[in-house]
Amino acid sequence: MTVLHFDGRLETVAPTDELLWGVDAAQYELREGPCYDAAADAVHVVSPYLNDDPRFPRYAVTAVAAGIEAQAGIRLFEASKSRGALNLYAREPGAFSDLGAIGRLFQHQAATAIDYAREIHNLQEAVRTRGLIGNAVGIVMERYQLTDDRAFAFLTRLSQDGNVKLRVIAEQIVAGGTTH
Repeated sequence: MTVLHFDGRLETVAPTDELLWGVDAAQYELREGPCYDAAADAVHVVSPYLNDDPRFPRYAVTAVAAGIEAQAGIRLFEASKSRGALNLYAREPGAFSDLGAIGRLFQHQAATAIDYAREIHNLQEAVRTRGLIGNAVGIVMERYQLTDDRAFAFLTRLSQDGNVKLRVIAEQIVAGGTTH
């Protein structure tokens, strides 16, 4: 699967064969290929005969040399911060003639899995941030002999007065830096 992040970075997620790391990397570098196009521009891109496909002259050389004769890129999701496409590869020329059926089969399941993974990432980040802020509160309590409520209020005021996220203030304190 190819994920196009909001910053333009392309990433291969969970390839089923080591060979695909290089094949996907070639698409990203050349900025052409069915999976690149599905993540970047088009909804679904099928190339049943890569060697004869005029859309991908540079990429086809790499793919065919790696034993990939046919390929499909199926857009699975489009979110505010990323897009994802399922990458299907075949060693047999002429594969993927019924792309619509393949796409419908995977689209909903993959989008659900990606949403779930994103939610887990966000929750893990929230737990990490909460722990970081807790550590900073403890440091401020010890440094200034404050209660936990007053130490948290102090950090909140620093954040608001400096127009800096509380997480950033906490990172600075925990790292041993000063905030003023």
